[in-house]
Amino acid sequence: MSVPSIVILGGTFDPVHFGHLRAAEEIRETLDMDEFRFLPCGQPPHRDAPHASASQRLEMLRLALADWPDFTVDDREVLRQGPSYMVDTLSDFRTEYPDAALVLVIGQDAANSLDHWHRWRALPGLAHLVIMSRHGDTARYPKAVEDVLLAGKADRPRSLADSPAGRVLNVAIDSLPVSASAIRALISSGRSARFLVPDPVLRYIQQQGLYG
Repeated sequence: MSVPSIVILGGTFDPVHFGHLRAAEEIRETLDMDEFRFLPCGQPPHRDAPHASASQRLEMLRLALADWPDFTVDDREVLRQGPSYMVDTLSDFRTEYPDAALVLVIGQDAANSLDHWHRWRALPGLAHLVIMSRHGDTARYPKAVEDVLLAGKADRPRSLADSPAGRVLNVAIDSLPVSASAIRALISSGRSARFLVPDPVLRYIQQQGLYG
């Protein structure tokens, strides 16, 4: 009997764009879990501070997903003080949902540097890992990371729903050639970001004077 299942896709979403949304839709269709949550990072511990504030990035996500009930926004990292360590976030999820199958989606680049994450070895004990790769991505794991990922290797998506944590699934997706940094650069140079982000997000960016 399957347990409740929650997919978690984290990121800065600075701003959220159609590349994020299309990737999420492909993962949602592949995994077919009960819930899919976007998790905006409050304070990224391993990169420069986002250009938009946490509350602004949260609002852009809510605007982007307002018409899509298959997706929800989880604000726990935005509300929590201090650096947003994923191990703390998953521990919080696990306390709230002790029996659920939790599925953390990360990109190939993030997986390649997983050993730089705070208490990274604890992650498979808290959630399944789905490594999302795009055309041209290459797996380059340090030996310690490779050993952990191989130990939990899963071959089919439905196997993730049968237990709370511990499995690792690789999923290849078709990617849209869109990046948040390119969108910010366009806006900064006075050019339009129309058709790269949802219209409500674009209006919000303009109203808030973001990325100018």
